[in-house]
Amino acid sequence: EVQLVESGGGLVQPGGSLRLSCQSSGFTWTMGWFRQAPGKQREGVAAGNSEGYVMYADSVKGRFTVSKDNDKNTLDLQMTNLRPGASAVYYCAANTEIILRQSSLQISRYSNWGQGTQVTVSS
Repeated sequence: EVQLVESGGGLVQPGGSLRLSCQSSGFTWTMGWFRQAPGKQREGVAAGNSEGYVMYADSVKGRFTVSKDNDKNTLDLQMTNLRPGASAVYYCAANTEIILRQSSLQISRYSNWGQGTQVTVSS
C-alpha cells in the first residue's frame, strides 16, 4: 500500500488553468485522477501508467494533460480551459499492481486513495 498526497487545488476563473500534483510514498503501476462534484458520482478524469500509457475521459480530452514521473512517484494533471462544470473534489488514486489499460479510469481498480483537493471554477 502507498500513501497519496494531493496538492494544487484552488479557485480559478472559467477559461483558466490549474495544475494538480499527487505524490505517492512508494512505487505505483497506475495512477489516476478522479473527481466528485456535490450530489454526483465519482468519475475518472485521467490516468497514466509506468509504461507511459495515458488515458482521458472524453469530457477532458484536448484540455487536460496527465503526466506520471516514475522516478519521483508523482502524477500531475495540467488542466486548461476550465469550465464551471469541472468544479469538484479531485482525488488521486494508485495501484501498485498491473491493471489492464482499458481499466485505468475504473474506480474499482484502485486500492489507494488520497484525501482529495478542491477545485472551484467560478467567476
